[in-house]
Amino acid sequence: MSQYFDIGDETLWNPSNGVSRMFQRQVAVFEAELELPSGIGPMVNDECQISPDTFETFVNALLAQHRKTSHSIWLALCEGFTAAVLVLAERAAIKVDWARHGAAPEAPFEDVQVSTVTGMSAPAEGTAWAAGLRGKAQELGRRMPR
Repeated sequence: MSQYFDIGDETLWNPSNGVSRMFQRQVAVFEAELELPSGIGPMVNDECQISPDTFETFVNALLAQHRKTSHSIWLALCEGFTAAVLVLAERAAIKVDWARHGAAPEAPFEDVQVSTVTGMSAPAEGTAWAAGLRGKAQELGRRMPR
């Protein structure tokens, strides 16, 4: 069995039921964390519609939040989800402003990791940060069935 994540009549992703349930639960976590709707609707009869405009706002807010942190545990917890969201965004032809996200964050850093040995860690340099996320999304995209 599988479920469908669609925009209109176009299927962006067709994961197994278990993967779909886990992804949908993570969507709810990140909607709460970002205080934004994702645009990813409920699963009804094994189909889920994605609202492109709402999803675009969510994707960009997720990337902005990701960029503002250097905490290794926070990053580890969200990178797989972020990569999957980027695959869906690419398939939906959603524009991601990598130059804007790669620049030094305007807001103060959040969830930074502080060590008594090394002090406060800083987020990765913008180009490296963007390349790392894009690479993870490309790799994952090859494994995400349509």
